[in-house]
Amino acid sequence: GTISAAKGQFMNDGSPIKVGDKVKLFNGKDTTGWKGFVPDLAKDNKDQLSVWSVKDGVLQCAGRPIGYIETIELYDNFVLELDWRFDPAKGEGNSGVLLRTIGDDVVWPKSMEAQLHSKNAGDFWNIGEYKATVDQKRTDGRHTVKLHATNEKQLGEWNHYRIVVNQGTIELWVNGLLQNVATGVEENKGRIALQSEGAYIEFKDIVLFPIVP
Repeated sequence: GTISAAKGQFMNDGSPIKVGDKVKLFNGKDTTGWKGFVPDLAKDNKDQLSVWSVKDGVLQCAGRPIGYIETIELYDNFVLELDWRFDPAKGEGNSGVLLRTIGDDVVWPKSMEAQLHSKNAGDFWNIGEYKATVDQKRTDGRHTVKLHATNEKQLGEWNHYRIVVNQGTIELWVNGLLQNVATGVEENKGRIALQSEGAYIEFKDIVLFPIVP
């Protein structure tokens, strides 16, 4: 159904987005619906999901070995909402949300990355020459810097990502502020992945609203 304006489901240009029912990508209890890709564990026939654990409704990522957790389902057009935070005792860190991930599982797979590196949330990384158009003044081709200064919260506080992937457009909203837009984006169904990229990080309330015509 159409979501109400109160939900704020609009593109930055003001056009309304029609979305279907909320999909809980993370059930708050375990990693059902996800699979792991961690090459260092795979080669020793160890559980590739073991980098990730769940406690009190929070998905915890150890950060090492390097790899990612990804949805088994494929998604093309959606509004993705999630909360993340780093641990002040462990310091700043790195991770990312990989969008429309396609092709083989490698470090890192073809996708558009919504950056989670501390102070850089809202940046894009283009992985595997994913087709997309970004602001030429803010990009080196692979890395597109966010529109505004960092608006992340203090270490230890939860931050909110709202990621709109709608046909050829991707918008990155960090804590309610539009930080980046890509247009002319390659359109495909793909996996959604969260990176284990060397730092302990926590996620919660990972939900997706499919965009419907």
